[in-house]
Amino acid sequence: MNRLQHETSPYLLQHAHNPVDWYAWKPEAFERARKEDKPILVSIGYSTCHWCHVMERESFENEAVAAFMNEHFINIKVDREERPDVDQIYMEACQAISGSGGWPLNCFLLPDGRPFFAGTYYPPRPMGNRPSWSRLLEYMIHNFREEREKVEAQAEQLTDSIRRSDELFLRAPQGKEAAVAVDRNYLQALYRQMAQQFDRTYGGFGGAPKFPGSMGLKYLLRHHFYFDTPEALQHVQLSLDKMIGGGIYDQLGGGFARYATDQAWLVPHFEKMLYDNALLVDLLVDAYQVTGAERYRRAITETLGFIQREMTAPGGGFYSALDADSEGVEGKFYVWEKSEIETILGDEAALFCAFYDVSEGGNWEGHNILWRPYDEKAFSARHNMALPDLQESLKRSRELLLAARSHRVRPGLDDKIILSWNALQIKAYARAAAVLGEEQYKREAVNNLHFLWEHFLQEDGEGFYHVYKEGHRQYDAFLDDYAFMIDALLAVYRLTFEAEYLEKAAELTDWVVTQFLDEEHKLFYFTSRKQSDLILRRKDLYDSATPSGNSVMLANLLQLSILFDRNDWREIAEEMLRKVQDTVGKYPTSFANWAASLSATVFPPLEIAVLGREAETTIRKLREHYLPGSIIMLSETQNDTFPLLRGKSVTDDTKIYLCQNYSCQLPVSNIEALMTQIEKTK
Repeated sequence: MNRLQHETSPYLLQHAHNPVDWYAWKPEAFERARKEDKPILVSIGYSTCHWCHVMERESFENEAVAAFMNEHFINIKVDREERPDVDQIYMEACQAISGSGGWPLNCFLLPDGRPFFAGTYYPPRPMGNRPSWSRLLEYMIHNFREEREKVEAQAEQLTDSIRRSDELFLRAPQGKEAAVAVDRNYLQALYRQMAQQFDRTYGGFGGAPKFPGSMGLKYLLRHHFYFDTPEALQHVQLSLDKMIGGGIYDQLGGGFARYATDQAWLVPHFEKMLYDNALLVDLLVDAYQVTGAERYRRAITETLGFIQREMTAPGGGFYSALDADSEGVEGKFYVWEKSEIETILGDEAALFCAFYDVSEGGNWEGHNILWRPYDEKAFSARHNMALPDLQESLKRSRELLLAARSHRVRPGLDDKIILSWNALQIKAYARAAAVLGEEQYKREAVNNLHFLWEHFLQEDGEGFYHVYKEGHRQYDAFLDDYAFMIDALLAVYRLTFEAEYLEKAAELTDWVVTQFLDEEHKLFYFTSRKQSDLILRRKDLYDSATPSGNSVMLANLLQLSILFDRNDWREIAEEMLRKVQDTVGKYPTSFANWAASLSATVFPPLEIAVLGREAETTIRKLREHYLPGSIIMLSETQNDTFPLLRGKSVTDDTKIYLCQNYSCQLPVSNIEALMTQIEKTK
């Protein structure tokens, strides 16, 4: 066994028996590389990565290949989910060289950590335009030894390119005049830009492969709220309906796969990630508030049922991911033969198979992925069935098949607990609890938030760790961890209205400003000041699979600056907005979470204070309404602690104050009157 046996990452442990002499990303690897003047090979992936498994079987388990790697390179394995900072830097090197990226990511470094070449998957034999892995290794070591000056020059050029890449994003209009450019016309143009990428047949954005795009869809709901744009709402509904009805959604167990390989959402890449499901629950809560559609409520409860059943650690916290593969075959756990279904369901099989598109020949590689190509109402009419009878029959069948599926060999579980992804899931639970009124969801949100605070806080109380597993935690937390944690604290405050969560959010925000802020550009670095094992500090700016740490911190600062009347936070947020407005306007789907905060410059956040002995009852009714970006506070007694509550008297009658920029309208006593006031603010 190699050194990875001492790690806790499931991905690293998968490689612990390789004949390759792997190191983790630890100082001793770099010390040896410098001492022996050897190039470093950094191979980056994650536990549910299909092609990572393939390359391991083909190359890293090969004794001859491993012997060559061990003789000529210092070999480092990195779990990109444990070290997103490492992945971020070397993925950019790969994209600079080839124009694309992916995993496994294989990057060749000088002993000081600067990259001189990077690529993704390499086969054991030449294939297409790809050399074999062995040939590439020979070429890299030849260049390192015989063409060292060229390699050094390439490394310096790549490193400089990575260093300057943030500046491309920051080329925004300068001066105070730029701050007034965001207006209603800007937001309308931003929407039109986003609408050009609508898939108007199957929903979502663009063609295959198809990712959920939850942040873009959330922004469309916000745009519809302010501008009453039916097309925006329709596209969100089309997208969600096609996803929920597609193979990307687990029709038996709930929960979403990472993406679909086709345009119609039928064929998923079967891995399930915690963050996707958390973000989609958050979006579904919005959609349910806007439409009241029962299908969205059902998708929320089924997805959270999947999280509870398969992704929740016994002692607290949520696991990271489920693999696409089981028994070495992608999707084997999830697909069906028609004969299996007929054996399990008996007389009800024909109806189930007709509804879920199950056939003898299958709908994917000779097998059947369950999906819903038909509308329930139309299907029941065509089969002369009452709709409730159809729904009850399908429900019975799903339960029987789910029980049968539970006896199959399960996909691999990545059981590490990541701070940022857990925070996203806590927010999802908190929002579902608030809108659906489910006490179980409230317990999950509150208990797991306390779990994170207790288990991730560093021993000296100064900062958090990034990852936790079986009592072992490591790596300083990154910007995402703090930003999402603050967002989760705010979500739990809006659920419980207990001030301790606001105080903790403020405490963490001060920490982030101290440790992560680039004082010159007023944006946040991905790593803290105290981290020292990287060649440079980068900024996380794009909203990709998850919202960027910067865009979430911007939203946090905007809210907290109002809640605490902190002008220093307000100034940072305003400078961040000024920096990004030009780029967001050009590429809104890549910066959708930024776009949500930019809309707050045109439509200042609604500040709602509910006071009185029946305040909690009033809040429950208020939660039925979609009010994006609103700041809500509740008090049943006189409370002058927070600016929004200060000076507002509490009487037996409920009073609801609607304010913007601390300027309040006359209080009203019911939600209907409040909604009338809100309509006039648009």
